[in-house]
Amino acid sequence: QGTAFTTYAVQRIRGAMLDELRSRDWVPRSVRRNAREVAQAMGQLEQELGRNATETEVAERLGIPVAEYRQMLLDTNNSQLFSYDEWREEHGDSIELVTEEHQQENPLHQLLEGDLRQRVMGAIESLPEREQLVLTLYYQEELNLKEIGAVLEVGESRVSQLHSQAIKRLRTKLGKL
Repeated sequence: QGTAFTTYAVQRIRGAMLDELRSRDWVPRSVRRNAREVAQAMGQLEQELGRNATETEVAERLGIPVAEYRQMLLDTNNSQLFSYDEWREEHGDSIELVTEEHQQENPLHQLLEGDLRQRVMGAIESLPEREQLVLTLYYQEELNLKEIGAVLEVGESRVSQLHSQAIKRLRTKLGKL
């Protein structure tokens, strides 16, 4: 009482939408929590050490064996789809729709896009050589995990772990954008 119906309706509709999105999320909360913990541990270690953290160092920081850390990477690697909750935490509730033509004509957008590209390139170049190679073979050469495994002489699961670790490092490095 005392509040406008639209205020009430907006809150109820938003809540119902969030409930529905969460119910359709096929990734358990524990996997998302583990992904955040791994990213946080990597970020802290890299900040403290001034270099990329090794698997052993990250596993020690998390207080788990390396094998369990690798399993966490495999689990979280399969959950790298869009998370509405994470996006909303970063960007707020407003969604601004801008056409491609407008974006291309906007000098500020072009400047920011160029800056972002430079930051991404810098972040990739700071990765360990093996992780750079995995990303290059996967995204640039469009090889699948099995083919990359043959090049690196490791199994598909190890390639998946390296890929996941590289993506987490990039997210940590670029998370400040």
